[in-house]
Amino acid sequence: LAHHQTGHNSGVIHSGIYYKPGSLKAKLCVQGAALCYKYCDQKGIPYKQCGKLIVAVEQDEIPRLKALYERGLQNNVRGLKLIGAKEIQAKEPFCRGLMALDSPYTGIVNYKQVAQSYAEDFQEAGGTILTDFEVTNMEMAKESSSDSEDGLKYPVVVRNSKGEEIYCRHIVTCAGLYSDRLSEISGCSPEPRIVPFRGDYLVLKPEKCYMVKGNIYPVPNPRFPFLGFHFTPRMDGSVWLGPNAVLAFKREGYKLFDFSTGDFLDAVMYSGLWKLVLRNLSYGLSEMYRACFLSAQVKQLQKFIPEVTINDVLRGPSGVRAQALDSDGNLVDDFVFDGGSGDIGSRILHVRNAPSPAATSSLAIAKMIADEVKQRFEL
Repeated sequence: LAHHQTGHNSGVIHSGIYYKPGSLKAKLCVQGAALCYKYCDQKGIPYKQCGKLIVAVEQDEIPRLKALYERGLQNNVRGLKLIGAKEIQAKEPFCRGLMALDSPYTGIVNYKQVAQSYAEDFQEAGGTILTDFEVTNMEMAKESSSDSEDGLKYPVVVRNSKGEEIYCRHIVTCAGLYSDRLSEISGCSPEPRIVPFRGDYLVLKPEKCYMVKGNIYPVPNPRFPFLGFHFTPRMDGSVWLGPNAVLAFKREGYKLFDFSTGDFLDAVMYSGLWKLVLRNLSYGLSEMYRACFLSAQVKQLQKFIPEVTINDVLRGPSGVRAQALDSDGNLVDDFVFDGGSGDIGSRILHVRNAPSPAATSSLAIAKMIADEVKQRFEL
């Protein structure tokens, strides 16, 4: 459990600043963060409310920072305030900046622990968890059964790569990197498509971790699709730096040379990817350059903490982001739920896109999925 996206994420409990007011992302993140802290308190899961600074290091970033502050207020994010250079240094003595947005309720947690706890809750409620069960087929059962007046009580058959079968009434898929493929297997739409992007982190050497107290983020540039390099403290005391964002050649490809012919062809033959690449060519090339050269990544970090040198960092872990793309090359920014028509389609709910901050929002998302299931399946 939590072996892929959840186990490779940044571990941040986000507060909900970035997201478009009124969007599901904004609403569910703010609700989810409050529920996450409450859940951790109830279950005794350790976390740290270490806060976050979004730091403007150039004059032209200040208007964007102020707009972000207004957006955060619209999203009902608690405790937000704009602070100047002296206050930045009071909070982060090694950080340099002209102005920052201070988000004191941003925190960190080990989401593997959270996921394990969810699993225990699920099992206590009577659920069964099967891992190593790669779904290859879904179809309606061919035989009738006498154990229900309506004919077959569990009419949908889910089959795995070993030929094992599960019979069920309804299906909810939350498949992340494979959400488009499971949708196709069930006879539903392949859109939006998932294109995997790998994010490589650096880590500060243990003796240098004193330089970072809380999360330090750049002001996002709306021209580029990803957030940019940031400093992320971890529950184990380490500090992650990054990530970058480069196309992964395998959906679960955490290493530079991990390659799957099927996954690679899936990505490069999709017109939506080429439209995204052509619109962001200079950004993409810069990301690839930085992925290859450590000094280029350190240069980004020095904008915020000038004392960081190439001797202070090591190459760290990587994660793969399940990026949903539409056929016009747009990043699908909000949550996507859909099903289909016909016998199986009417019994299935696909959670097609649950982008970051999905871990933070998970309990709020879960409630929304439960409500959707009740309504859709008339349960």
